[in-house]
Amino acid sequence: MSEPAPAAKVVALGGGHGLHASLSALRRVTADLTAVVTVADDGGSSGRLRRELGVLPPGDLRMALAALCGDDEWGQTWSRVVQHRFRSEGELHGHAVGNLLIVALWELLDDPVQALEWVGRLLGAHGRVLPMAAVPLDIQAEVEVDGTVTTVRGQVACALTAGRVQAISLVPPDPPVSPEAIKAIHDADWVVFGPGSWFTSVLPHLKVPELARALYATSARRLVILNLAPQPGETDGFSPQKHLEVLRQHAPALLVDAVLADTSVTEDPTELEKAAVALGGRLVLADVGASDGSARHDAPRLAQVLDEIFREKR
Repeated sequence: MSEPAPAAKVVALGGGHGLHASLSALRRVTADLTAVVTVADDGGSSGRLRRELGVLPPGDLRMALAALCGDDEWGQTWSRVVQHRFRSEGELHGHAVGNLLIVALWELLDDPVQALEWVGRLLGAHGRVLPMAAVPLDIQAEVEVDGTVTTVRGQVACALTAGRVQAISLVPPDPPVSPEAIKAIHDADWVVFGPGSWFTSVLPHLKVPELARALYATSARRLVILNLAPQPGETDGFSPQKHLEVLRQHAPALLVDAVLADTSVTEDPTELEKAAVALGGRLVLADVGASDGSARHDAPRLAQVLDEIFREKR
């Protein structure tokens, strides 16, 4: 891979393991990186802190910060520290160190964005992390089970549903958004969607009205990174092109410039290319999966392909 392009301003959207994967690659190819992270988690440590303290769920924000840590000893040590979970018979069981650190700074500084910047400086993060909204959100999904559509509320419930998710919405439907997130999107050269849980990490950004308006209006180019496999309980049976069709259904006004998919999991390139073109973009096929065959993106491989895409002229 050639030298990084520090002038490329990139905003990555998502949450959880998918955003961790994209950020782990993106930090290798740009010095100007912002993650805008979903705040709808209601399970595990994040859910407990959210219910007990009324704060934003910190888990996806923590994972994004960990992904931005460098490969030196400082970065890798702090990445392990913030990701560490306590194991005990008491109330600390399951809590991640980073979640507690973030919430402590939120309480001390009373400013979620400033607090995340402090954590980023401590970790030596190669980029900044911003919440998708200024208040905690709930995902509400319309789920079809045996021909009957029911409403399911909560990220965990949506992810574990036994039915087929048809559409999602957010509660509240028009939450406040940090000005920093809007500015980052308008100033970006590239906006990256995915990979990640399609209905609970990728699509929610497009259901926040103020955020969606910025994503439609920005002069940045838009890239979609597709998943390496369907997610059990959320996108069972989805082909790569089905992911794009669902994206189009949820955000008909969104146009993209490129869609990146792994060669080995693309069974029908012609249909996938048609779906990409329907969104206004071109299809990029490359080997970006882990060499062990697991459904994980390989950070160096993904970074090399992203670097090539970002360097292309309009």
